[in-house]
Amino acid sequence: MAMVLAQPFSAYAAAPKKAAAPVAQGRIITSLADGWRFLGDEAPPEAIQPDFADGQWQQVSVPHTWNSVGYYHHQLGGKNTAASVNKRQGAGWYRLRFDVPADQANRRQWLEFDAASRVAKVWLNGQYLGEHRGGFSRFRLDATPALRVGQSNVLVVRVDNTQPAAGSATADVLPLFGDFFVHGGLYRPVRLISTAPLHVDMGDFGGAGLYATTTQVNEQGAKLAVKLRLANDGAKEAKAQVRLTLLDAVGAAVANANLAQGVASGKPVELASELTLANPHLWQGVDDPYLYRLRAEVIAADGAVVDTVEQNIGIRTMRFDADKGFLLNGKPYKLRGVGYHQDRDGKGWAISAQDIEEDVATLRDMGVNSIRLTHYQHGQVIHDLADRTGMILWDEVPLVSAWTVGGKLEPEASLVANARQQLTELIRQNTNHPATAIWSIANEVDFGNSLPAFVSGRKDGKTPDPMPLLGQLQALAKAEDPLRPTALATCCEGRLFGADVAIPEVAPAADLGGANRYFGWYFGKAGDLGPQLDRLHAKRPAQPLSVTEYGAGGALTIHTDNVLGGLPDSRGSAQPEEYEGYIHETALAQIEARPYLYASWLWNSFDFATTVRTEGDAQDINTKGLVAYDHKTRKDVWYFYRANWSGKPTLRLTGRRYVDRALPLADVKVYSNLPTTELLLNGRSLGTRQNCPQSICVWPAVALDAGENKLVAKGGDLTDAIVWNLAPERKQHFAIDSGALVAARSKDRLLGSDTWFEGGEVASLDRPADFGRAPQPARIDGTPDRDAVATYRQGSFAYHIPAAAGRYKVTLWFAAGEGVPKGAFDVAVNGKPRLKGFEPKAPATGIGAVAQSFTVTSRGMIDLAFAAGSAPARVSLIEIDAQ
Repeated sequence: MAMVLAQPFSAYAAAPKKAAAPVAQGRIITSLADGWRFLGDEAPPEAIQPDFADGQWQQVSVPHTWNSVGYYHHQLGGKNTAASVNKRQGAGWYRLRFDVPADQANRRQWLEFDAASRVAKVWLNGQYLGEHRGGFSRFRLDATPALRVGQSNVLVVRVDNTQPAAGSATADVLPLFGDFFVHGGLYRPVRLISTAPLHVDMGDFGGAGLYATTTQVNEQGAKLAVKLRLANDGAKEAKAQVRLTLLDAVGAAVANANLAQGVASGKPVELASELTLANPHLWQGVDDPYLYRLRAEVIAADGAVVDTVEQNIGIRTMRFDADKGFLLNGKPYKLRGVGYHQDRDGKGWAISAQDIEEDVATLRDMGVNSIRLTHYQHGQVIHDLADRTGMILWDEVPLVSAWTVGGKLEPEASLVANARQQLTELIRQNTNHPATAIWSIANEVDFGNSLPAFVSGRKDGKTPDPMPLLGQLQALAKAEDPLRPTALATCCEGRLFGADVAIPEVAPAADLGGANRYFGWYFGKAGDLGPQLDRLHAKRPAQPLSVTEYGAGGALTIHTDNVLGGLPDSRGSAQPEEYEGYIHETALAQIEARPYLYASWLWNSFDFATTVRTEGDAQDINTKGLVAYDHKTRKDVWYFYRANWSGKPTLRLTGRRYVDRALPLADVKVYSNLPTTELLLNGRSLGTRQNCPQSICVWPAVALDAGENKLVAKGGDLTDAIVWNLAPERKQHFAIDSGALVAARSKDRLLGSDTWFEGGEVASLDRPADFGRAPQPARIDGTPDRDAVATYRQGSFAYHIPAAAGRYKVTLWFAAGEGVPKGAFDVAVNGKPRLKGFEPKAPATGIGAVAQSFTVTSRGMIDLAFAAGSAPARVSLIEIDAQ
C-alpha cells in the first residue's frame, strides 16, 4: 500500500526583531524582547495591576526560562553545574511596560506568543485577556479592548510548568509524562502585531491564515489551491479585494489571481482560489530545496493595501510505500534522520535562532536529511530552516507514554480536548511547510502494564486503553490535512516480557508505523534489531515502517577496552563512549539492509535534560546524543555517520578521550570513507586499509609504547592525530576486570575492562539501577577492589592474553558466598591444569574474595582455560605481572 502526499507548503515568515515600518496601512510587528521583569515564584494578586511595584523583580529578556537542568561530572561537554541547576516547576510571573504610538489608533492589536510553558494567563493594563493551555504552540490574544494607544501599557503573564498530577492546575495539559524536562517560561519570542480592521485572520489556532495545497504537479505545470481567511473587525461590512501573487526565488511573479469579497463585521470568511504555474521548479530535499513565495495582499475599498501576508512555498510530491520506502517527487529518497530536543546547556529551552541554525548546520555536516521533532511541537525557526535546507520533518504532538493521571483508566474530557487542541495547533501552524511530511499522533503509548506502579499509578496491573484517544486524533488529523499521513512511534510490540505483561498493539491506529527499539541497550542483543523489524513488516505488510529511535548512552569520560566485555547499564554508569559507537554501527548495518524502511531516526542528535536519569557521567542528562549538551562537543560516533552519510571526505581516530590506557595493547579504530587510510604510531607505519566496510578501519592488538603514544591517521589530504599514554609499569602488567564493560576503579592500579576472552557469559553480584531504584551493590569482604570482584565471567571459557615472552605471576580473583553458584570447576594455564576441582572457599556469611596465584611462562601468549564442573567456572579479576 502506498501513502501519497502531493502538496506544497509554506513557511510562516519569522517575525522581525525590531518594529517594522508600516507599508501603506499594513501590518506592524513589534518585538517585545527586552525590559521584562520576572518573579520565579507565586506573585500576590495585585501583581496584575499596572501600578504594582515590580522594581525588585529580576530584569530579563525574552526568550527566557528560569530552569537550568542537567550537568556532567566533568568539564568536557557543558557549563552547567550542581550549583547552577534550577529544577523548580511551578508558577513564574512576567511584567513588561511598553509604549504604543498614537498613530496606531483605530487598529486591531494582537499579542502573539510563540510559546509559553505550559499554561499561560495574560493580563493587559489589569484586564484579563485569556489563557492558553499547552507549552509548545503559538497563540494570539486580541489586546485591542485593553490597549492604550499613545500611552504606556503593562503586560502581565503568569506561566505554570507544574508537573501534571491529580488535582494540579496542569493535570489535563499534555505531556503528562516523558523522558525529558519541561522547562518553564516565555521561552520563545513575544510580539505585538497591529493590523487594520480588515486583515488576514489572526484567530486561526495560531496559523498564518494563508494556506496552499498542490492539486496537480508534473514537469509541465502545477496547480495550487489557495485558501485565505479574512476577518473584519470594523463596525460595518467591508468590501475587500485580494491580490494573490506567486513569486519565484528571484522575486519574479510567475502566477497571480484576484479575488473580491464582502466581509461582514466580526465574521471571518474563507476565500478560495487556484494558481496555475508552468514548468514548476520542484522542492527536492537537501539536493535542491527550491522555494517560491506566495503573497496575499488585502486591498480596501479605497485601493489601499491594508494587510500583506507572505508564505514560502515548496512544490513537491511525497509517497510512503510499504515495500519501496520513501519517494520524493516519484524517486526513491532514503530518509536518514535524527531525533531532536530543543534544549541546550546553559539555556534550557530559551534558545536563539542562531542556536538552532548551529544545530541544523551540525546535522547537515553529518549528512542528516531528516529530523524527527520530538516529542512536542517545535517552533517556526526550525521549520523555516528545514524548508530552506531541505530537511524533511516528522512533527509530533506531546502525547507521550501517559494520558491519564492518578491511576485512572479513562482520560478526563478536558485532557482529550487539550490533545485535540494541541494537534490542531500543530497542523494549522505547520501545514504550509514543504519540509513537514508526517503528523505524529503519539509516542510510546504501548507500555501496557510493563510500567512500574510509581509511573502508572496502579498496583493491580490494569492499564488505560490508548486506542479511543488515538482514534480521535487520527480522525482529527485526517480532517485537518487529508493529504499528509499520520504516524506514531511504538516502544514495546514484539518484545519478550513475562507472561503477565500485556502490551497493546497500537501501530494500526496511524497510517505509518514507527518503531523505537533499543536492542543491545534496554533489552536483547544488538543483532536482534533487523529480525525484529522483519517480523513487524511481515505482520503488517501494507503499512510503511520506519525505525523512529535506536541508540545507546555515550559518556565522554567513560571508556571500555572491549565493547563485548560486559553489559551496559542503561540506568547507571556503565555507558562508555565506545559502546555507543558499537550499537550505532550494528544498527545502521541492519537498517541499510532493509530497503522497505521508509526512514530511520537515530536517538539522539544532542544530549538533553531529563530528571528521570542518573547515568553515565552525568546527572539529569540523557547521554544518547551524538553531540554533548553544549551542542558543540562531537562524540566519536558522530563521525561514523558523517563518514557514511555525508559524502564528504571524513577521517576520525576514535578513543581520543581514553587517554590513560589501562592495557599495553589496544585495537585502533578509524572512521574513514577514504580509499586508503594509513595508521602511524610514534612515526612508525602500522599499515594501510583500503575501502573499509561501513567506513570502519581497524588495526587490532596494537602494541603501545611505554609513555606517550602519538597515533596519526592519514588519507588523501586529511590527517587526524591523538595521543594515548601508557605508564611504563603497565607495559608488562595486565589487570583485567572480568565480566565488566567498564573497568572498576582501583585504589592502587588502573584496571582494564574484560577483553581477550573467548566464550562464557557475564554476571554481577550487584543489582543495577532502574527507574525509581538506585543501584544496590553487594558487600564483598577480603579485597580493596570490591567493584572489580562483583562482576565476573562464568561458564566454560578461555582468555588468550598477548603477553610478551617471559615469566609472569598470574593471580586470579574469585567471589564466593551468598548468591554465587556453589560447586567446583577447573582452570588450566597454557594447556596445563593448575586448579582441578577447585571451589573458592566461602565465608560463613556474606560474600568473600578469594585469590589464587601461580607463575607461568609466556611465549607470546598466555592461555587461561576455565572449564565448568559441578558449577560454572568463573573469574572476577585477572592480574598478570612480569617477573
